[in-house]
Amino acid sequence: MKEFFQENKKIAKTITEVADLANYLWQKGWAERNAGNISVNLTEMMTETQFELEHYPMFQLERSYEALADLFFFVTGTGKRMRDLAINPMKNACIIKMNKKGNAYHIISMKKRNLYNFRPTSELPTHLAVHNMLVSSGSKNKAVVHTRPNELVAMTQIPKFQTAEMLNKTLWGMHPEAFVFVPRGVYMVPYILPGSHKIADATIKGFENGHDVVIWEKHGAFAVGETVSDAFDMIDILAKSAQIWFMAMQTGNEPEGLNDEQLLELKEAFLKK
Repeated sequence: MKEFFQENKKIAKTITEVADLANYLWQKGWAERNAGNISVNLTEMMTETQFELEHYPMFQLERSYEALADLFFFVTGTGKRMRDLAINPMKNACIIKMNKKGNAYHIISMKKRNLYNFRPTSELPTHLAVHNMLVSSGSKNKAVVHTRPNELVAMTQIPKFQTAEMLNKTLWGMHPEAFVFVPRGVYMVPYILPGSHKIADATIKGFENGHDVVIWEKHGAFAVGETVSDAFDMIDILAKSAQIWFMAMQTGNEPEGLNDEQLLELKEAFLKK
């Protein structure tokens, strides 16, 4: 007998998209061991919304996410490897249903016994906080991707790039697409303990200020998008800029970058309302 997430074509397609991205992140070297996590709001895809929740494990949250009450999410698991998720997504990720108060969740893709002793990602506080903000604001974005792009993490190890102003100026300057596709730039979060509510709160500030990508200093990047591919694309473009910067530096020369006039020209050509 097939599970609901296998019979629902939209959900099955989304899970496949996450699995494909997980494999790509690992191949790129952005997901060592159990690094990285992904979540997707599945609520609009659900056709079966009635579940006998007593049959599924429930877990209390430290905070309430009122906008997420009764919503459904696909979430990668804690301690799970992206390369394993690519092969068997439902052993390395789960579907959760939030309760009516938004302060607890049921893992509805596993029965009550929860044989794998499974839990969602340790970064669940940030994922839920971001989704809570997205739903509250009426955003079309449903996907949240956290990964560790080598070049971007390396840049945040350099003091002059530990401010968003300098980091954005450099990333935009390395090639035009970085400015065209990420025109609002990145938001920089100084190093904070991962998995904490403190880092979740700091991340939310970046998205509330209109950014699509938030950089965690010395750690990685968070991005939102309508799909996981959309979220990944923005990180990928920025990582390409960072890579170009490092390649230029390896020649012993400071890269010139696009100047203000050239960036304005791009803005007028591609960012017209």
